[in-house]
Amino acid sequence: MFGDRREAGQKLAGRLRALGLHDPVVLALPRGGVPIGTEVARALKAPLDLVIVRKVGAPGNAELAVAAIVDGNPPEVVLNREIVEAYGLDDITLGVMADRERPEMERRRHVCRAGRPPLPVAGKTSILVDDGAATGTAMKVAIRALKRHSPREIVVALPVAPPEAVAELGREADRIVCLSEPSRFHALGYHYRDFPQLADEEVAGMLQQQEHDDQAATQSPPKPGS
Repeated sequence: MFGDRREAGQKLAGRLRALGLHDPVVLALPRGGVPIGTEVARALKAPLDLVIVRKVGAPGNAELAVAAIVDGNPPEVVLNREIVEAYGLDDITLGVMADRERPEMERRRHVCRAGRPPLPVAGKTSILVDDGAATGTAMKVAIRALKRHSPREIVVALPVAPPEAVAELGREADRIVCLSEPSRFHALGYHYRDFPQLADEEVAGMLQQQEHDDQAATQSPPKPGS
């Protein structure tokens, strides 16, 4: 169990730092992945950006993802085929369900990004981070969308996820780092002592602070003798 997202991010950063990753850029899934990503980016001295993913919930069960859609041009949709088949959803119905989520995704982009363009990832090590993964659907769609932008490699970094999700994401990404793989995975919040819900405005503030810290670091004069 982790104390909070910050502690989880620091522990994850220690594991990632030992890998000696080439030219990393940290990409966090909001909202919960941003505090994790902030700690990772700070430790690796890497820039921080977002991958905005919106879950498409099953009819009558919004927590169960039938698909996920990632912000982009065009957006990328990945289906959870077992759930789609269980509910008997056809392509037209799935398209309508996905379209319903686009306005919220655009709103979140506007609030969280505050007009900042996405960071380029071509030729860089892209580190995808979140505060955990139950099924890995959101992370999977992020990986597949990211591959279109030709990163050097994709590293998935998670504090906690069940073994089956880790195995599935390992088949999608170049590498995966997961600190804890409990065989009995409960709701994500059970693996943290302090697990508050985050607002989009808090996410935007974290990104602005990280950007400010990065700028200050690059503008700082060299220390005497360095």
